[in-house]
This record gives sequence, C-alpha cells and structure tokens, in this order.
Amino acid sequence: MCGGAGTRLRPLTFKHPKPSIPILNKPSVLHLIEHLSREGFNEIVMTLGYMGDLIEEQLGDGHMFGVHIEYVYEKEKLGTAGGIKNAEEYLKDEPFIVLGGDHVLNLDLREMYRFHEENDAPITIGLISIDDPREFGIADMDINNRIHRFLEKPKAGQIFSNLASTGIYVCSPSIFEWIPEGKKFDFAKDLFPFMLAADKKINGVLVRGQWTDVGSSAAYRQAQRWMLDALPGTTIEGNFTTRNARIKGPLSIGNNVCIGSNSSLVGPIVIGENTTIGDNVLIGPYSVIGSNCTIEDNTKILSSYLFDNVSIGKGSNISGGVVADETIIGEHCFLENGTVIGHKVLIGSNSTIHSGVKIWPEVVIDKDSSIKENVINSGYDAAHEGS
Repeated sequence: MCGGAGTRLRPLTFKHPKPSIPILNKPSVLHLIEHLSREGFNEIVMTLGYMGDLIEEQLGDGHMFGVHIEYVYEKEKLGTAGGIKNAEEYLKDEPFIVLGGDHVLNLDLREMYRFHEENDAPITIGLISIDDPREFGIADMDINNRIHRFLEKPKAGQIFSNLASTGIYVCSPSIFEWIPEGKKFDFAKDLFPFMLAADKKINGVLVRGQWTDVGSSAAYRQAQRWMLDALPGTTIEGNFTTRNARIKGPLSIGNNVCIGSNSSLVGPIVIGENTTIGDNVLIGPYSVIGSNCTIEDNTKILSSYLFDNVSIGKGSNISGGVVADETIIGEHCFLENGTVIGHKVLIGSNSTIHSGVKIWPEVVIDKDSSIKENVINSGYDAAHEGS
C-alpha cells in the first residue's frame, strides 16, 4: 500500500512520496522489496496514489530486484481495505500479505504466512508488543491466537492491551466479500470491527524483530539507525581519496568521494557518490550523507541525514537533523536535534534552527537568524498531522 500523502513526514514528502524517502541513500520501499524477495515473496502488487508515478519510475517492473511488480492506481482515496479491493483482480486466487509501503522491518514474514495457511481465520494480523501503543490499533488476543477486541488508536483509559497491530495482514481472498467496492473502507476502523461484530474469526500472531512505519521524522531517524546497525562492514565503491583522515568503520562509501585532511569519520556511516568533505570535519556515528553533497571545512555532522545535493558551509554543526535535497546551509550555522529541513531551502550564515523546528521547501532564512518555530511556505500545503 503506497497511496498515502505522508503529511506527518512533511516537509520531506513534498518532493518524495513516503515510500521513496531515502534510507541509506535508496528508497525506503526498496529495502522492503529486497526483504520480501529474500523471504521468497516475488509477486508484488502496489496500490498507488500520491506521486505514484515516481514510485513506478523508480522500481519499474521489479525484475532488477528479483520480483515482479504490478501497479494499481487509486483515482480517489479508498482507505486501506478499499485500496486492496481495488486490486482484487491480482489477489483473488490465493492468500496474500498486506504491508504498508513505508514499513521498515526484518520480521519473518514466511512464518506468519505459514501460520495463516495452517489455520482457518480469513485474516491474520501481525502483532508486536510495544511500550506506547496509542498511535496504533491494539488487539485483545487469547491463548489460541483468536482476537476478541480491536481498537484503533486508543485513548488513555482504553488501552486494554499493549499488543499493537503492525499493519501487516495475511488475508484469504474471502475477505473481499466483506469490503464494499468503490467506497472508502479501512481494515482497522471498518473491516475488523465489522467482522468481530459478526463473530467472524480474526487471528493474531506475535512477530519478533524490528518493525516501524516511517510515518514521522522520529520513526524515520529510528529506521535509519536500524539499517546502519546492520552494515556488515566497510565497503568502498570505485574511486576514493583522502588526506590524513581518521576513519573508523563500518562505512559504505560511494564512488568518487573525497575526504580532506585531519577529518574524522566514525561509523556506522553511509556516504553517497561524488560527495566532497573538507578539512577538520567530524562526522559522527549514525549519519547518512547523500550523493553530490559538499561539506566544507570545520563542520560537524552528528547522527544526521542529508539527502542529495546538500551543501554545508564552514564551521556549521548539525546534530540529529534531517536535511532534504538541494538545500544550502551557510557558514557557522547550528541545526539542533530534531530539525527537519525541506528541499531547496537556503539558510543564511550564523543562523540557529532550534530543536524540533521544521522548515518548508524553498524558504530563505536570513543570516543571523534564530528560528524557534516552524517556517511554512505558503506555496505548499501547511498540514503536517494525520497520515
């Protein structure tokens, strides 16, 4: 399911649909497809909406990644279950797995699929125990894996379980009988309550491993950390030059990367191709630098994520931030923890962006500024809550 607009992840999703947000310098959904391929699932149907043509352009027919992909576009928003109903012609012959295109995970999906095949419920929900389930659907499951209650996004006093739905469902084709055609209909809000009220069986299965949906900037940063932790070692593609830099892996370095004198890189770090890093630069663990970036002398990049074609001026410091494509940050700037900068932003020298601030695309921040609140560009939608 790749139809959402990703409003909670704005300003990053004005240029990239949520499944195409880069993780380790490649689209998030590509990591998911590679995981599915490794698990033996090579027939994929993608339901597309917002900026769907870009997703299709990036992935093609999927053969490059060892899978076959069919695309189904939504002319109007149909909800999670309605979107699957819209793709019924590709799914009606055998059980199938439903996942969000923004999921980042390392779960054993084959085990979940086999459990579904061996039991008689038309739908099986992947559940995971988490500390704060308020942003998810929660399930009351008995010892025999049958779900008796399901509540989407519970409020305080309604949290009867910390078993949260991952939004991963294994479905038998019979569920299409319960989903109306051409109508907005959600799994969690509509289908599950409808089936439970009719005493239809829904199973749950506890899944183990790492899982998140890249629905917010905090979840996005967490997903990057997971992926960086999984780097197997240091890999260098093509030409790489350095002068007296101190480098400690693991790192993944693209072609034609240049690192200046007396700089220090401490992995895990990923650096894209054609990126230039100046002298006396510190890049700390859990950082990702995109392709065609320029990091000038005496800068510090700590646990931060830069997209492609980003320029950072001398003496600037970015800590725990995300900076989108083609943004230019001047000299001696400070981006504090949790800042999110949209694409084609220009931040003048000697400016400070305070913690948690978001700056919309194509905004110009004057030099010597101190930005304490979100900066919205009126040329773009201002909403940043919701899906």
